[in-house]
Amino acid sequence: MTQLSPNAIKVLESRYLIKNNEGQIIETPQQLFTRVARHIAKAELIYGDAKLAEKWESIFYNMISELYFLPNSPTLMNAGLPLNQLSACFVLPVNDSIEEIFTSLKNTALIQQSGGGTGFNFSRLRQKGDFIQNTSGNSSGPISFMKIFDAATDNIKQGGKRRGANMGILNIDHPDIEEFISVKQTEGVLSNFNISVGISNAFMKAVEQDKNWELKDPNTKQTIKTISAVTLWSMITASAWASGDPGLVFLDTINESNPTPDLGDIICTNPCGEVPLLAYEACNLGSIDVSKFFNAQKKEFDREHFSEVIKNSIRFLDNVIDMNNYIIPEIKTMVKGNRKIGLGIMGWADLLIKMEIPYASEKALEFAGELMKLVEDISDKASQELAKERGVFTNWNKSIFAPDNKIRNATRTSIAPTGTISIIANTSSSIEPNFALAIHRENVLNNESLFEINENFVDYLKQHNLYSEEIIEEVKKSGTIANTILPEHVKDLFKTSLEILPYWHVRHQTVFQKYTDNAVSKTINLPENATISDVSIAYMLAWKDNAKGVTIYRYGSKTKQVLNSGITDAENQGSCKVCAT
Repeated sequence: MTQLSPNAIKVLESRYLIKNNEGQIIETPQQLFTRVARHIAKAELIYGDAKLAEKWESIFYNMISELYFLPNSPTLMNAGLPLNQLSACFVLPVNDSIEEIFTSLKNTALIQQSGGGTGFNFSRLRQKGDFIQNTSGNSSGPISFMKIFDAATDNIKQGGKRRGANMGILNIDHPDIEEFISVKQTEGVLSNFNISVGISNAFMKAVEQDKNWELKDPNTKQTIKTISAVTLWSMITASAWASGDPGLVFLDTINESNPTPDLGDIICTNPCGEVPLLAYEACNLGSIDVSKFFNAQKKEFDREHFSEVIKNSIRFLDNVIDMNNYIIPEIKTMVKGNRKIGLGIMGWADLLIKMEIPYASEKALEFAGELMKLVEDISDKASQELAKERGVFTNWNKSIFAPDNKIRNATRTSIAPTGTISIIANTSSSIEPNFALAIHRENVLNNESLFEINENFVDYLKQHNLYSEEIIEEVKKSGTIANTILPEHVKDLFKTSLEILPYWHVRHQTVFQKYTDNAVSKTINLPENATISDVSIAYMLAWKDNAKGVTIYRYGSKTKQVLNSGITDAENQGSCKVCAT
């Protein structure tokens, strides 16, 4: 088992390790990893014998305990425990009746109590003020019901361990879209929701051509209002600039790669957007830390070892589906029917640093394509091998794979944010650049912050005889080396998220998306002085380059944010210090 960082231990102790009734920790990290590996390996008993289960328990334990691969948080938290809810996220339908709305609200409560996040598209709800024949009253509209879901989440702490998370989508042709676009301008409103506009290609073309756009009754499809597409677009980009919301979900792009079109169109994603799902589907995710596959002696990426871990991770995630506890029958039917999984990566920025490739470079994009193509190819082959061993997924005959491609899982790959598991792995998040070289993370634990300085940066300085206390103090203060005397090639290598132009952020997302069959969760981080035009350009580039969704965040646009650059000021405020220096 690899040595865990102080921050990793703090996170594990806070959220993951088993506690007794008095709140005392009664499990070690090694026992946690054993518990997870043993429980997931029990799926082998369905298809083989105890010897096979023992073999895979050992393999799973090794890749988790060495931090090569980590599953999503609910699997780490709940595997082998009475709750045993292993899925990260779910999509629930919201249909246009009080009974259906509150059935979904009840299911939301059950899911969030068990540690899952939820996604909804509210576009089927009639617009505000519409006449309701049964009651002779008027509809309060989708946003009023979103606030009810938000209030419910406020009162349900996920499994006692995770803050509730929701995705709320409203399609661009809904009559209440203008109110939706600006609803989060008031801080604190819908605080448990990420919100995104469901975008069609027709709307984007209307923006390009400066045409009018029709807002339509979701039930009768009659036009309620006509508005300039450019006006709507300007509202979206201005709101995103001001508050980070809304993001965009490109529904036509998503459905072009829908693996089961006969089961319906996909109109929603999980809370962070990396998994487009049908109603009652759930996502079972895991991520590989690519930075751990760089061989420092040979100065090369170990593709052979990486490929082996990909193959084993696909088996692990398929096993999760069999070992999961499904608290809602419809979810069990859909998840086992399609067996969607999502294997992704983390540690991308750290790998680039080890290879001395600047994030903002064509060389980085070229390597990104090669790396994710390898993930795609090995994942597909592993799923095909599982199909030979275990059979195809139930709905295979209704999928794009029939009749020739016998495959176990309707989707195999997805790139998640990895916010917490990347702390456990002591690596950079997902495919993001390093937010800063010294950061403090807010709201990660209950009432504490986590502080860290980038170890790869410190190691690099020492290896190249560039280390000095003056540089470290500047990094602690500002989070960057922009104002130091370090050489320009070093500054390029260690450019942080806010120093990297939006173009490079979007291009990394779309290059990885090309070889990812679910979606890619990525935040286009913008500096505080970015303009609304910068947001518009990033959003338009994402659509043109076939992203499935896009989110921006302008630094400082909210009074509370998870990541903050620099640690000196926060330390002086008396916050709890968990420093990896």
